[in-house]
Amino acid sequence: MQAKGSVFRYGDNVDTDVIIPARYLNTSNHKELASHCMEDIDDTFIKQVKSGDIIVADKNFGCGSSREHAPIAIKESGVSCVIARTFARIFYRNSINIGLPILECPEACDSIEKGDVVSVDFSTGKITDETKGKTFQAEPFPSFMQDLIAAGGLAGYIAKQGKEGTK
Repeated sequence: MQAKGSVFRYGDNVDTDVIIPARYLNTSNHKELASHCMEDIDDTFIKQVKSGDIIVADKNFGCGSSREHAPIAIKESGVSCVIARTFARIFYRNSINIGLPILECPEACDSIEKGDVVSVDFSTGKITDETKGKTFQAEPFPSFMQDLIAAGGLAGYIAKQGKEGTK
């Protein structure tokens, strides 16, 4: 699994209420959620994000509520992965559950800037800032997590396991 895209850069403590403001939580429509992703912290995000782009942030990304709406909005907006210094634990788990790849890599966060083009190899954990020609090493996903993310999240993974078990 790989990703490549332009970077949107954010700081510390980006909470779920700025990822997807609570006033939009009355819908379960993923496209509608995505249309408001990051608008309270970056009103240009949804107008500029392209499929494959990457979010890079500092400490405690995804803090706040335990709602899955935040990683769903990010994934549905086209973001291919999030790289941060650290993640709030429930956000980390929700992201994996819905198939949004996330990586912790403080060194990458120290260097990568908004607009840089970055590629990620999830099987090795290698992060390459192609704009600056620098590489960083994150912890790669274990194979079962790669399978889970490739299946689109936990529900897709379980469905796939069920189909394979009936063969």
